[in-house]
Amino acid sequence: MLGVLADVLLILVTVACSLATMVLLNRFWPYEKRKAHNDLIGWHLGVLGTTYAVILGFMLYTVWTNFGAASVNSEAEANALVNIHRLARGLPDVQRAQMRELAVEYADSVIERGWPAMARGQINPESNQISRKMWQTLMSIQSPSWTEITAEDHALYELSTLTEHRQVRQLEVTSRLPSVLWCVLLIGGVLTIFSACLFGQENALIHGIQVFSFAFLIALVLVAIADIDRPFQGSVHVDDSAFTRAQINMQGEP
Repeated sequence: MLGVLADVLLILVTVACSLATMVLLNRFWPYEKRKAHNDLIGWHLGVLGTTYAVILGFMLYTVWTNFGAASVNSEAEANALVNIHRLARGLPDVQRAQMRELAVEYADSVIERGWPAMARGQINPESNQISRKMWQTLMSIQSPSWTEITAEDHALYELSTLTEHRQVRQLEVTSRLPSVLWCVLLIGGVLTIFSACLFGQENALIHGIQVFSFAFLIALVLVAIADIDRPFQGSVHVDDSAFTRAQINMQGEP
């Protein structure tokens, strides 16, 4: 995903291309000839700009909601892992040691290998394998006491929760806005900026400021949507702090 420098360059290129379009229009279609059509151009820009603003706002809200959901989901997965580590204290000796070891191994795997892979848009399968070992360990308990039955039952519930949140996290790594929506956003942005360039304005400085403002704002919002749409990549992303806290909590458990 694009970093901060690439985002800034993309915004600057968009603004530069928009201003260049305005300059070319003024050269090949002088503002004196376009000025007579300003009423029509203004009405067209008003309708187009309002429609595009609604689309931009909706898309930004959608990706930000998904970003927040990804953060909450990671917290829930880490909390389930800590609960499994704690509930293992009520299991038989063999399974207790195995579950606590696997829980720590799971956190280490997600932090050291899972998150870097997600930052590249990939999924590391190691946590899936550790989860399967957890299931096998819990299901290997034979003739437990009532206390161990209760601990096993709660551990199974937390492991189910962990599995669910992990699957959601892995889905969020590859989930993207559909291409057709990006076409709407990009084409709408081009049409809106071009409509602003069409104005017949005698003062080139004022016209340039108007075009600059439109282009800068649209490019800024599009870059924000692109970054937030990939919650584990780019300059704005969900970090591994939830699992780091889980790691610390498990290390402090007796």
